[in-house]
Amino acid sequence: MAQGSGQNVKFGIDLFSLRSQVWSAFEYLDYCAKQGAKVVHFSEIRFLGGLERAHLEKVRDHARRLGIELEIGMLSICPTAARFDAKQGTAEEQLSRMIEAATIAGAPLVRAVLGDWRDRVSAVPVEQHIENTVKTLRAVRSRAMDAGKRIAIENHGGDLQGRELKVLIEAAGKDFVGACIDSGNPTWAIEDPHVTLETLAPYVLTSHVRDSAVWRTPEGAAMQWTRMGEGNVDIAGWVRKFAAMCPGKAMSLEIIVTGTRPFPYYQPDFWKAFRQTPAWEFARFAAIAEKGKPRENRPAPAKERAAALEREDLESSIEWLRKNQLL
Repeated sequence: MAQGSGQNVKFGIDLFSLRSQVWSAFEYLDYCAKQGAKVVHFSEIRFLGGLERAHLEKVRDHARRLGIELEIGMLSICPTAARFDAKQGTAEEQLSRMIEAATIAGAPLVRAVLGDWRDRVSAVPVEQHIENTVKTLRAVRSRAMDAGKRIAIENHGGDLQGRELKVLIEAAGKDFVGACIDSGNPTWAIEDPHVTLETLAPYVLTSHVRDSAVWRTPEGAAMQWTRMGEGNVDIAGWVRKFAAMCPGKAMSLEIIVTGTRPFPYYQPDFWKAFRQTPAWEFARFAAIAEKGKPRENRPAPAKERAAALEREDLESSIEWLRKNQLL
């Protein structure tokens, strides 16, 4: 329960928080159960370990024994996106396989993405990428509806601002498409995470939650993703707001601690990727940067250290939520 709102949310863990662990699906589930998770979000097929029916049934049954709900996911369903993997089949074929996998695993939704930040600066306009994603979703509508599954599209890695994801969801059909809202990714799209939540709350099916630090630089701004409580986007207020506006949904931690990412928005070329951003929205992002203080860059850990550091980052974030009565 998020105490500030009086509304229940389901505490979950997105396994991308643990991306360097060399674990089976069952080991992921056991670890998450020890952390008190009620939802485990298998955001990529690699964390599941495959889509074979017998394997998915074993994963489903193990999760049920632990009292854990499953969510499953995939990456791009936009055939023109840089991240789309055409070797796996058409976008419709890939999403259809995941709908079937969700049915076997007992997951209520399939998380998917358009792409990432590269799709804002490609030869194909982001509006065309959105249209192509909508076509994929419409092509599987009857299959998803018949299976009783929802498709949760994430604002992913700087690909979409909240307003753009809202357009995508409504164009595809909000009867079976909604949002996997990520609280960290808005800062990659020069957006205040609170603006994203306020825009997408009516469409939220699930979430990825982490903190961010943003500050001014001579070129514009810079940011880092951080452990929960170490940023300056008022993540505590965001969590309370999420609990109040999206009751009953999964609040799944996706803790990624990064080095510094610059946003040189005083350079005219920077705005080629964000020409449709309203001034009032950008002003809220800029206000966060004004209050921020520069951070030291945390270098990428050595490979042999990465797995342990991910667990430390996640467990520290869970402890912070509990200490602040947000969990």
